[in-house]
Amino acid sequence: MTAHGPGPHDHNHDHDHDHDEDGYSGPATLLVAGRALDVEVRLTGCFQPLDGRYHWYGRLAPDARLSALVAGRPVPVTVCTPHGRAEGQLSDPDLWQRLRVEGTSTPPFTAMATPGPEN
Repeated sequence: MTAHGPGPHDHNHDHDHDHDEDGYSGPATLLVAGRALDVEVRLTGCFQPLDGRYHWYGRLAPDARLSALVAGRPVPVTVCTPHGRAEGQLSDPDLWQRLRVEGTSTPPFTAMATPGPEN
């Protein structure tokens, strides 16, 4: 555009919400093994019509404390974000030592309305 009009970078975009996917990226507190640990997370999820449940999952920024706690085995965790909290499980570090986190429930972030049975 011209110097007097808005340019392509003048819009205030939240790139985590540019898609029609549920998700959250940012700070979280994990309650794991009797400890509260502050971490950075990237989470997403979707409703699975085959089982009628919401599945959420993601990765945590590398953290030596968590890697030591997990030590190659699944570990129960509570994930708390500014938008909610949910029970899940930590497992599988990737090549960059980012642990996987996943759960089947109401996610620890605001999810789009999904079809499902009324409670």
